[in-house]
Amino acid sequence: MHPKHTILLVEDEKESAEMLANFLKMHHYEVLTALDGDTALKYIENRAGEIHLAILDIMVPGADGMEICKAIREHPVISHIPVLFLTARDQEQDEIEGLELGADDYIAKPAGLQLIKARIETHLRRQDPKRSNWIGFGELYLDLEGKVLYHNKTPVDLTSMEYSIIELLMKHPHRVFSRQEILKHISDMQRYVFDRTVDVHIKNLRLKLEEAGSFIKTYRGMGYGMNRNIGEE
Repeated sequence: MHPKHTILLVEDEKESAEMLANFLKMHHYEVLTALDGDTALKYIENRAGEIHLAILDIMVPGADGMEICKAIREHPVISHIPVLFLTARDQEQDEIEGLELGADDYIAKPAGLQLIKARIETHLRRQDPKRSNWIGFGELYLDLEGKVLYHNKTPVDLTSMEYSIIELLMKHPHRVFSRQEILKHISDMQRYVFDRTVDVHIKNLRLKLEEAGSFIKTYRGMGYGMNRNIGEE
């Protein structure tokens, strides 16, 4: 069975982290484990499109659980996901601060594995099942419902044709599209289009994406596609 959801687990106690991660994997969850806050922030920046729920220990090296929660709530792709804090029983002030930052639940440590699993399932059931209208590729995130491309957390101002092209490429990141195929895709949006039109739009896309412009690769003699070497890093 394929993993049904991906969980970001931030826990600095290695044995506890491994035990919980293995338990969740046995129940068909994918788990991204971070033993410190800085690693967690890297997961958020590079793999946000995969994360459905976060379990955060408050006291971890580097960025603490509060900072990680704030980063999640400010991220355009995963601001909506459930965030569960692992906390000691006497950390009432931490609970108050976490609620103010947008935490969804608290799990007092030590907690049984079945209890944690039950809390996870409860929060995931409450999620909108249609809330998967995002595509991620490296630092790029495409909001298919809102028709907006984000570079990291910043929306990129695109024309309708530029959006149509990047949507086509990101929906099929392992395909190379010829100019003719891309023209066919955008031809309904404009009565007269020409072969070199694609080159102009690709050039403009790369300029607007700045350093992420290299995500769109020219495959000589074939056409354009997403740079698979970058996407697989």
